[in-house]
Amino acid sequence: MTSTNVPATDTVTRPATRRNRELFLLVVAWGLGVLGTLQVGWATGEGTPQRFWVTVAVVGALALAAHVIVRWRVPYADPLLLPLATLLTVLGMTMIYRLDVAAAQRAIRNNSPVPSPDVYSQLIWFAVGITLFTLVLLILRDHRVLQRYTYTAGLIGIVLLLLPLVPGIGATINGATLWVRLGGLSFQPAELAKIALTIFFAGYLVVKRDALALVRVRFLGIGLPRPRDLGPIIVAWALSLGILIFERDLGTSLLFFGLFVAMLYISTQRRSWIILGAGLFAIGSVFSYLAFNHVRVRVQVWIDPFAFADTGGYQIVQSLYGFANGGLLGTGLGNGYPQLVPFANTDFVLASLGEELGLVGFIAIILLYAIMVQRGLRISVAVRDPFGQLLAAGLSITLALQVFVIVGGVTRLIPLTGLTTPFLSYGGSSLIANWILIALLLVISHRARQPLPEVEPIPDNATQVVSR
Repeated sequence: MTSTNVPATDTVTRPATRRNRELFLLVVAWGLGVLGTLQVGWATGEGTPQRFWVTVAVVGALALAAHVIVRWRVPYADPLLLPLATLLTVLGMTMIYRLDVAAAQRAIRNNSPVPSPDVYSQLIWFAVGITLFTLVLLILRDHRVLQRYTYTAGLIGIVLLLLPLVPGIGATINGATLWVRLGGLSFQPAELAKIALTIFFAGYLVVKRDALALVRVRFLGIGLPRPRDLGPIIVAWALSLGILIFERDLGTSLLFFGLFVAMLYISTQRRSWIILGAGLFAIGSVFSYLAFNHVRVRVQVWIDPFAFADTGGYQIVQSLYGFANGGLLGTGLGNGYPQLVPFANTDFVLASLGEELGLVGFIAIILLYAIMVQRGLRISVAVRDPFGQLLAAGLSITLALQVFVIVGGVTRLIPLTGLTTPFLSYGGSSLIANWILIALLLVISHRARQPLPEVEPIPDNATQVVSR
């Protein structure tokens, strides 16, 4: 008899080849960060930054530590996710450093105290993100364990979303109540809530998708589910409206509702859920526009930002000027004026990169995100269990929706929201949450690619003994 299992040589060499490819790409990502930082120093006249080699050594050590953990714990995992996340993080820190230089030069010209650099804070958050990334890979051996905590994850996600409304710890910044402050530390709990709610949606839909896929009524040729099965989407719609009303957070509201509708469609393959979701979204949008002034302002600024350039439209106007100044190939790192855009290192970091890297660099960054989302969806297709399929798809959709909302906002494709750009924006909440997201995708990917254990063939004489 012949065995159909994967040969032992393949099980040894293929993971090693995959990890070696990952290591090479990590070195390339690190090298691009080093060159970008040196370019900023040369272009701005600052020269080689202080503690330059210490900083690049720390970044390289963190990336290498993440690679070693991946090689050890999840050797069959996707080889592109870690380098992509590292490259985006390094690009973000390079632009943050470039804005730090601009802030320091402006302070010197105005005889003001030089502000502390944000890039070192971002480096600390990067270290925290890699630490939590490592903990996920060490603790979570099998992603299917998360299905046991479906409703616990849902409760945690809702609590995190509502946490900024708690008096005493919630903080309102730029008109949105997104932040929680505990002592000297502030963070956005919605970034972690998106992961917890994705786990909840995946676990819930695995159990309920057969009931949600039933068609009882047809309207205009579209199959509609039973009225009692409309409950989940109504609850998700109401909760997203609640976030919009009480926290004034357009981005999280759109992300949360869009994620649920997309996962609902993937699990049931019913177009009716997409149509119902679009209808509820339209109703909620019109209601919000008529009822809330901050929504009207966002829409009016989106329609004609130059008419509101002295008030709410100043950010988007400066962003558009930055893109125009960058042109096709950009001004070059250190040669533009990204510091003229308010919140250039957080909400508008893509506009800053678009000015100095140009349209070509901007599209390259979008392609990096597209590849990351594609790899996540590919993991969803490859994994064997339904929960893993939905979880990988949900995490990928979360990333895709967040990038779409941010890119659409800074380019005036859609009204501007308060979401941050994954891996690029300054701030710990988003960076930590997205590194946890990458760790979960790697765990699922390892499970999907891991070969089945070899089964010893039954000898012919043993079958003869059994037949007797």
